[in-house]
Amino acid sequence: MTSTATQTKRLRVGVLFGGRSGEHEVSLASAASVIRGLDPAKYEAVPIGITKEGHWRIGAVAQKMLPDVLRDGHAVMMTADPTDASLVPLNGGGTSQRLDVIFPVMHGTFGEDGTIQGLLDLAGLPFVGAGVLGSAIGMDKDVAKRLLQVAKIPVVPWITVYRHDWEKNPKQMQRAVEGKFKYPVFVKPATLGSSVGMTKVHSRGELGPALDLASEFAMKILVEKAMVAREIEVSVLGNNEPKASIPGEIVPHREFYDYTAKYLEDGTQLLIPAKLKAAQVRIIQARAVSAFRALELSGMARVDFFLEKRESGKLFLNEVNTIPGFTSISMYPKLWEASGIPFKELIDRLIALALEQHAEKARTKYQIELPAGAAGALQG
Repeated sequence: MTSTATQTKRLRVGVLFGGRSGEHEVSLASAASVIRGLDPAKYEAVPIGITKEGHWRIGAVAQKMLPDVLRDGHAVMMTADPTDASLVPLNGGGTSQRLDVIFPVMHGTFGEDGTIQGLLDLAGLPFVGAGVLGSAIGMDKDVAKRLLQVAKIPVVPWITVYRHDWEKNPKQMQRAVEGKFKYPVFVKPATLGSSVGMTKVHSRGELGPALDLASEFAMKILVEKAMVAREIEVSVLGNNEPKASIPGEIVPHREFYDYTAKYLEDGTQLLIPAKLKAAQVRIIQARAVSAFRALELSGMARVDFFLEKRESGKLFLNEVNTIPGFTSISMYPKLWEASGIPFKELIDRLIALALEQHAEKARTKYQIELPAGAAGALQG
C-alpha cells in the first residue's frame, strides 16, 4: 500500500563562503563544517564559493570539493530582484537556481561587514546572522566600542589611527599613541578579524612596522592597551530574545592568540566551561546579551571578553564577531554544544532564526498608499 503522506520539502540552503578578504581560508574551513552539519533529510546544501577576485562559483555538495568550487565551478551571479532571486549562470554554464535561505560563512571584508547582507536584503532572501546595520557595526571595532560605551559596557581602552593620517604624519600619530598608552600595545585593523594584520608591539621601534602592516588591510587602525588578562568567550543565539551560552576560556600557547595560534599550530587550550565563579558567569552572560542588543545584532554572535588577572578582576569586552568561526576548533559551536545544543541542532536553530527574522522584516511597509488622484498630482 502506497503512503499518501506528503514528504516535507527540503530547504535549499546556499552556503556562501570565500570572498575578497584576508580571512578567505578560514571561511573555507567554516563552510565545510556547516555543509557537514546540514541534515540532508531537511536541507539541500548549495555551496557558493566567491574567489579572492570576487567571482561567484557553484559546484558539488561535498567538503572535499570545496577548493574546486572556487577554481572549477560554474560561474554565477545573484540577482537583486526580490520577485525572482536566484543564482544566474554566466557564460552559458548551467541553469538558474532558486534558494530558500542563505547561510553566509564569509569572515571579514565584503562578507561580515554588511555588504553581502545588503545584497541579500535586496534579493529578498532570508539569511543567517545580523543584518546590514549590525554587521557593519560589528565589523568596525572602533564604532562598536563607542556604542558599547554608550550602553555602559566596559571596553578595552583604545585609540584610532587613520591610514591617511599615519602615512601623512607618522611622528604625530606615534606621539598620540605614546601619549595615551605605555608599551606593550596591540595594533590591528579596525575592520578585520581572525587576528589578521595584528601585532603585539613592545617598543617604539615596533610601532611603525605594526601600523604599516595593519594599514595594508584597513583604512582605520586600532591601537589598544595590552591587557594582562584571561580571554573569555561566550556565544549568543537568538533574535528578539537572545540567550548566552556558558563561557569558555582561550589559553594560547604563543604570546597571544594570533592567526598562527588559531589556525596553523596546535597547542592552544580551549577550556569549556571556563573556571569562573557563578557570579562572574552571570555577569559575562548578561553583558554578552546587552552587547548583542546594543549593536543591533540578530541570529548569532560570539562575544569576547578580557578578565583582568589582577585582584580587581575587572571585565572588559574585547570584540564581537557577527559571523563566528565554524571550524573544528571554533568556540561558537563548541560553547553551544557544551550548553546542550549539538552542532546539527545549532544549524537548525540558526536557519529557523533566519526565516523568523525574514518574516518579521516582511511585516514592514516599504510603500505608502496614496489617496485617489494623488499619484497623478505628484507626477504632474
